Amino acid sequence: MNLPTCISSNRKIRYTVCFVILIILSVLFFIISVCAGSVQIPLSDIWRQFRGEQDELYAAILFQIRIPRTFAAILLGGALALSGYLLQTFFHNPIAGPFVLGISSGAKLFVAVVMIVFLRYSRTLSSVDLIVAAFAGSMLSMFCVLLMSPRVQNMSFLVLIGVMIGYICSALTDFFVTFADDSNIVNLHNWSVGSFSGRTWTDVRALAIVCALGVGLSFLLSKPIRAYQMGEVYAQNMGVPLKAFRAALILLSSVLSACVTAFAGPISFVGIAVPHLMKILFKTAEPMVMIPACFLGGGAFCLMCDLIARTAFAPTEVSISSVTAVFGAPVVIYMMVRRKAARE
Repeated sequence: MNLPTCISSNRKIRYTVCFVILIILSVLFFIISVCAGSVQIPLSDIWRQFRGEQDELYAAILFQIRIPRTFAAILLGGALALSGYLLQTFFHNPIAGPFVLGISSGAKLFVAVVMIVFLRYSRTLSSVDLIVAAFAGSMLSMFCVLLMSPRVQNMSFLVLIGVMIGYICSALTDFFVTFADDSNIVNLHNWSVGSFSGRTWTDVRALAIVCALGVGLSFLLSKPIRAYQMGEVYAQNMGVPLKAFRAALILLSSVLSACVTAFAGPISFVGIAVPHLMKILFKTAEPMVMIPACFLGGGAFCLMCDLIARTAFAPTEVSISSVTAVFGAPVVIYMMVRRKAARE
């Protein structure tokens, strides 16, 4: 066996092992999430529910609350991590992400305004309404960042501009929430700090469609992404239409991050930390590997964080964004320190 064949074989083994680990972790967290909570449900009782021996209380908890919430956490976590990977590819910056660039905050602002208006007139919001509002807000924030990008040579400064845009959007959101009706403030507050609670099967179906389209389109862009990672000149020489490709990356990442904000509110650090962790785990930046890895890793990461948020201080529930920050921020700090050391 020659050396290139041996290296290729070792990579395949590594990728297979890593994917198996992610799947096992996802299944493990899924089972624990369904069983654990203020009402503990043994695995044997869950099995009885699926066999038709239904207990009304357990059935309501499982099929109306926990299982939809768990699926939502997987889908939203995967979408957020994949969005972060696409943004990092676009900006050639490992600390770019929906939360840092202000995209999540822009989506949060628009969704908050739409929720206040709809709730004021006692109208119900559909999943499509939420996604469209969040997409409009995320695109506005991204437009502001891109508007500044030609004038900024340092990408780190561009990220700082994104953070400032995020602060402005968050301040405006707080302003609108302050003047919302008292009956609407609780719902808005729970959503604005980040939470997977309250998700229904209708929401899960909408999320599954958006995520399936997002992952599928990301796979179609995998070859241009690989060329773009080698440099813009190389990508152009390989026949990649840069303007169309950049527009596709922006739209795809904005839709995915908007979907997350629409249903769960702003969630911090997942879009930055998970892609970096996947690169360390798989030891590659190959898009065909990173796209499914980021989605699976993001799902497992958010499942773990949601489990901690629900059970650590039960019956009080901590915001999901607080937990993701505790685990994600150290990864980002490590990444920035390592990058600084590599430059020196």
